[in-house]
Amino acid sequence: MSKRSDNITAGAARMPNRSLLRACGMTDEEMNRPIIGVVSAYSEIIPGHINLDKIADAVKAGVSMAGGTPVVVPAIGVCDGIAMGHIGMKYSLPSRELIADSVETLAQAHQMDALVLIPNCDKIVPGMLMAAARLNIPSILVSGGPMLAGHFGGEEISLSKTFETVGAYKAGLVTEEQLMECECGSCPGCGSCSGMYTANSMNCLSEAIGMALPGNGTIPAVHAARIHLAKHAGMKIMELLEKDIKPRDILTPKAFRNALTCEMALGCSTNTVLHLLAIAHEAGVEVNLELLNELSSKVPNLCHLAPAGPHHIEELYMAGGIPAVMHELTRRDLLDLSLLTATGKTVGENLEGVTNKKPEVIRPIDNPYSETGGIAVLWGNIAENGCVVKRSAVAPEMMVHSGPARVFDSEDDAIASIYAGKINKGDVVIIRYEGPKGGPGMREMLNPTSALAGMKLDKDVALITDGRFSGASRGASIGHVSPEAAAGGNIALIQEGDTVEIDIPNSRVHLAVSDEELAARRAKWIPESPTSSPAGCTAIRVWSPRQTRVQFWSNRKYRDPETNGFRIFFCALWLSCRPG
Repeated sequence: MSKRSDNITAGAARMPNRSLLRACGMTDEEMNRPIIGVVSAYSEIIPGHINLDKIADAVKAGVSMAGGTPVVVPAIGVCDGIAMGHIGMKYSLPSRELIADSVETLAQAHQMDALVLIPNCDKIVPGMLMAAARLNIPSILVSGGPMLAGHFGGEEISLSKTFETVGAYKAGLVTEEQLMECECGSCPGCGSCSGMYTANSMNCLSEAIGMALPGNGTIPAVHAARIHLAKHAGMKIMELLEKDIKPRDILTPKAFRNALTCEMALGCSTNTVLHLLAIAHEAGVEVNLELLNELSSKVPNLCHLAPAGPHHIEELYMAGGIPAVMHELTRRDLLDLSLLTATGKTVGENLEGVTNKKPEVIRPIDNPYSETGGIAVLWGNIAENGCVVKRSAVAPEMMVHSGPARVFDSEDDAIASIYAGKINKGDVVIIRYEGPKGGPGMREMLNPTSALAGMKLDKDVALITDGRFSGASRGASIGHVSPEAAAGGNIALIQEGDTVEIDIPNSRVHLAVSDEELAARRAKWIPESPTSSPAGCTAIRVWSPRQTRVQFWSNRKYRDPETNGFRIFFCALWLSCRPG
């Protein structure tokens, strides 16, 4: 049977190719076997990735045991926590596209037969899944696993607590000694940060959508079971190759519906909306924001993991993990059990014998935290194309709120005002020109949301932005406002003191200003250019065929095959917006 890798190993014409493979130490026996790309995002700067060398070694062992030839190739990654609060965050979301492009490049250039993808943190997981959908060669994902919870003040904590403690320190609520205690105790070792933040959200949803083996989302990074999982992933890829099971056989419209259903039950990061839509686009699947609210109205929220509640991913693992959550959802027939997964079996077959071992962590479906899901999409004259909120992390008293707008044209200005104690109970903080074009790069607003929480204002103050939120954000944090300010969205027209009305149960966000007044303001509005662009990277335009697409100029050039001339190379960032 022919293989993709025959294009670099088979026949006299490929002798030069083989000579280079021999230079890598590859033998005839290895070249005759399927060549499996083990794409590792190992890094010494990201705590979620410092153990990926061990995961890669285990995957290689599994591939070899099953008769394949594993070859490790690299992928980049950004630690959003380290990149937070400075210019580095402008690079975070665009890095997703770089990762997808690099995986595609390496797989195609070297004609790999199949891929085992080894990510862990925020943009690496979706970037690799986007590449898998684009390439459509047998692929499986196995992450590095979540971090164990830290400890501070006699409680189990996670990274969100560190950011909140800075706010508490600025407000005089904790001492410098307590600040240091939190710093040293919050992140005890390797793994993706221990709450239901973006990294763990995407690793859990990779499992729910069928592209990873059961346990991928929740087995702690330090457990031997994580190594076992990696070996099994290495063995499983050979089965997927033999059966010719490819990503698009798994990433069907119904699979995305299953994943979004699990998202609602888990209360995942709002960033998953961006990422799942981007993966769906690469898979040729139509997903729109209306579907999220449809599912949210039907799917109860079963988990309150940090920052929404006291539990961490290790407790979700002990409760039975994502299979246990999915098992609860089957009790109301909320999942399609017939769908194919990376196990080679159906969803239903994967769930046989699964039970919920800790009802206090995974609420039974007849006793949920709420009858509505953890994510909600809002619309209104501020966000005509929609915006997103993590409903499960919003205090009950903030589900409906009205207050005066406090307007800032950058995250930096907002955080300075918050730290200076200039935000009052009842305010609605507006942070604009932080979208994909206006930032550029669509930064996460974890610093301001955490500062508000640390100052005990998260139950009194809302925050609305055309930027993003970290999964570690809590409170009435409403992001992804579309159209963004830099693209002429009405968020650009809000003035200090305007009344802003938020009604999450009814999917509504509204600026209490007449249409005539908005039209008058628009006539005077002057578009702003990005004020702080990454070196060689300035956003130039936004357009909406089905989703908002953003191009970033880069200072690298490429030869245009149509004109044989040079153009500026760009990376395309696909973001969610209402179709139309």
